[in-house]
Amino acid sequence: MKRVPWPEAASFILVGGCAYAADVALFTLLRGPGGWGPLTAKAVSFLAGCTVAYLGNALGTYRRRTLRLREYAAFFGVNGAGAIVQLLCLAVSHHGLGLTSARADLVSGLGVGMVLATCLRFWGIRTLVFRVEGRRTPWTG
Repeated sequence: MKRVPWPEAASFILVGGCAYAADVALFTLLRGPGGWGPLTAKAVSFLAGCTVAYLGNALGTYRRRTLRLREYAAFFGVNGAGAIVQLLCLAVSHHGLGLTSARADLVSGLGVGMVLATCLRFWGIRTLVFRVEGRRTPWTG
């Protein structure tokens, strides 16, 4: 059985928490005092959160000396896939299973969906975005 890279995972989760906070804060600011519509505000805050996460992972977790547009694009794609996982969890729970209360939506979208999306993001970011040639990982062999 292969080991989980706990220091890497902890750093990834810490960076993700900072990105999430930036996303929520900007969305709240744009929706409230900014007077922006919900979809535009969310699109901008999602992009800002992705940027914070990319910079934190590139400069911190994976210790890159240079930032690359190709890596950022791949990072954004992996984060987009994670967002789709969260939306799918919410859709299945709300529309498929008929669990329509605010609490059920919170549990499925921000609970189950966030856990599954974080696992997908961790795997995708370490194997598709910040891979190191010659590094053997539990996921790449």
